[in-house]
Amino acid sequence: MQLESFLEASARRWPEKTAVVCGKQRWTYAQIESAANRLAHALIGRGIERGDRVAIHLDNSVEAVVSVFAVLKAGAVFMMVNPTTKSQKLTYILNNSRARAIILPARKFAAHESCWHETPHLDLAIGTGEAKDVELPEPKTCLSFEQLIETCPHHEPPAKRAIDVDLAALVYTSGSTGNPKGVMLTHVNMVSAATSITTYLENTPDDIILNVLPLAFDYGLYQVLMALKVGATVILERSFAYPHAVMKRLIEERVTGFPVVPTMVAMLLQMDLSNYDLSHLRYVTNTGAALPANHIGQLRQLLPDVSIYSMYGLTECKRVSYLPPDQIDVRPNSVGRGMPNEEVYLVDHDGRRVGPETVGELVVRGSNVMKGYWELPEETDRMLRPGPLPGEKVLFTGDLFRADDEGYLYFVGRKDDMIKSRGEKVSPKEVENVLHDHPAVAEAAVVGVPDKVLGQAVKAVIVPRGEDELSQRQVLQHCAQRLEDFMVPQIVEFRDALPRTKNGKIDKRELQQQPVGVTT
Repeated sequence: MQLESFLEASARRWPEKTAVVCGKQRWTYAQIESAANRLAHALIGRGIERGDRVAIHLDNSVEAVVSVFAVLKAGAVFMMVNPTTKSQKLTYILNNSRARAIILPARKFAAHESCWHETPHLDLAIGTGEAKDVELPEPKTCLSFEQLIETCPHHEPPAKRAIDVDLAALVYTSGSTGNPKGVMLTHVNMVSAATSITTYLENTPDDIILNVLPLAFDYGLYQVLMALKVGATVILERSFAYPHAVMKRLIEERVTGFPVVPTMVAMLLQMDLSNYDLSHLRYVTNTGAALPANHIGQLRQLLPDVSIYSMYGLTECKRVSYLPPDQIDVRPNSVGRGMPNEEVYLVDHDGRRVGPETVGELVVRGSNVMKGYWELPEETDRMLRPGPLPGEKVLFTGDLFRADDEGYLYFVGRKDDMIKSRGEKVSPKEVENVLHDHPAVAEAAVVGVPDKVLGQAVKAVIVPRGEDELSQRQVLQHCAQRLEDFMVPQIVEFRDALPRTKNGKIDKRELQQQPVGVTT
């Protein structure tokens, strides 16, 4: 089964049912299917081949949903790129993947002007919305998203070009070297993950899912995939910046499913939820970082009739585990057990399985496990290693857990220095590279420190250069211009010198143990 079959099957069964709601737009399954077919034909007509990579640099929108399925229908590989990604990183992703096309808001063409001159493999840029005097250097072609859909005469799906073991998506995540790395996900990987998740969430065509998470975050992307798989409705919001407006939308649309992250829960708990009629809400899910136990308790009191799912996952396999709602009061600090059609276990340094209450590295077996990292064989071999059965590879997650006597998992920490904040992986090296670009920074080190809401907060420790004056505000402005929002440090601390080990390396463990600096 190919991933685009989710949309195609639901469009055949419920053509007039609302599939996607965004702002004032309400698109039926038939409309999404028709638009995706037209755009797919347009992509094929302009030379997009099976396996080509197409970047989708859009905010949460109907256009983003149409683009994902159009790329899949064309037999190509889609790449969701965070809308806050700056030109330098966008250029790296486009060149690393050798993307043939990109779909983005037309108003952003000028902002990414440098990108167009540095991407030799990129042939086609498709802009959504209006733009004035858009010109790209030859031989690149610039086309209008809306015109392509309106003028293409083909309503039916193009002939299938991909099979289920082909790549469906490249998901770029932070790498230890400071450059993002592309997680290769096949149709099998993504269909398997969506099937397992919709199974334990018991999703049905009657579900209405409200998603405020960016589609560039796989947690947000899968809300669309899962909804369209079962024939449900997904409501797309751009963010949770205005929680009262989101809650009003939740009530008006009679939402049944609400995916959240800890920062959202912290905001919700500061509101008087008794003012809202949440009688239609069936479930709330959380992943990215564990919910503090006291937040779970408060949610349970406020939403006694709502099922709360604590979950854990990582991009390399999408989802690992979930805690059944009937266990949330029994073991609120657990992230549950492996989801359907998957096996998980813990191993020691020598790869031997460990027993209950012993800390070990989490290993995942299943068809949801990635194919590998794009053109990074050594990184792939480090994560995908021989499993218990002949010829198979399993995923060594790099995350340390312990399990109780009944197999429920409890997160302990990470083996490497990667930071997981707001559910996103942050490479300390990538943030450090940006900090070192500032002329007033002599040295910089970035670490993750525990945070009840974020999981980990990004902390930057800086040694200013000479007599140069440097403020926290200047540091944050510098980072915000060059990094995605989730990578910008939450804590900035200034020092005269960084602590060193006996070998002269920066002692990051000491930086993590030091009292927290000034919170921004």
